[in-house]
Amino acid sequence: MLLIITISIFLCISLGMLGVYWLMYRPQSAATERLKRLGERTPNPASSNLSITDDGSAAELAERLAAPLSKLLPPSAAEAKKLQKQLMQAGFRSAGAPIVFRALQLFTLAALPGMVAIGCALMARPVANALLYILSAFVIAFFLPRYVLNRKIRHRQQLVRWGLADALDLMVISIEAGLGLNAAMVKVSTELKDVHPDISEEFEMANLEMRVGRDREEALRNLAERTGVDDLCSLVAMLIQTDKFGTSITRAIRAFSDSLRTKRRQRAEQAAQKAAVKLLFPLACFLFPTLFIALLGPAALQLMDTFENM
Repeated sequence: MLLIITISIFLCISLGMLGVYWLMYRPQSAATERLKRLGERTPNPASSNLSITDDGSAAELAERLAAPLSKLLPPSAAEAKKLQKQLMQAGFRSAGAPIVFRALQLFTLAALPGMVAIGCALMARPVANALLYILSAFVIAFFLPRYVLNRKIRHRQQLVRWGLADALDLMVISIEAGLGLNAAMVKVSTELKDVHPDISEEFEMANLEMRVGRDREEALRNLAERTGVDDLCSLVAMLIQTDKFGTSITRAIRAFSDSLRTKRRQRAEQAAQKAAVKLLFPLACFLFPTLFIALLGPAALQLMDTFENM
């Protein structure tokens, strides 16, 4: 039975490697080669920065691996839109990001159970235990990419939330100095590029959208949708209302900045109150038993000696 499992695993790995090799180096059609030559003759520097042209790059390999999967199991429109939004909130804005993510999901589903199967075969585990380990690895591989993506989204949202207060202060100073809202956003994206690169990148993207002709309201709403931060969504709603009713932008941003700093202080106090509860479990499991052993150990030894003498 062990020999059969080993041979099956070897065949699966060999076929998988052959499939990857075919996807990487398969011959292209004549029309694709002509279009590629035309693209090389007339390069576009704007699109070359956003696309990947290296045939041996990891992104192109991921797209080729995910293309059959997308044809066999095409995602629904709602699922594709939700995945695109989550990837944008994590900081991946390219058009091929959903395809690469689906390829990574497929690779994880194939690689992790395969590695566990090889380990069980080499360690000569029983068939029942091996199947249990492989099933557990398959479940972990199914949820692992989504978990990593959610962690990436939360981390980036936290960075954007931290840099928003400084961005608002700089925006107030810029508007009071005589700059407009668009120029103030440009100033924020320029000055905070080294300190808070995430919020700087988002403001720069919104300013670029307004430069190409998109409405300010739409650009601001896209800014809120790309990040998914509640404070930034409130700021966007406030800026849109201020722009519609013609009120003072400086007063509105200053009031919002004060309320935002109050929220940050309240969040810090809340985190400090939670620290005692979070420390309770580690203390009860690791520190208290050690203290009991150090304090009651000598007394227990003396009692044992006393009972033996009696």
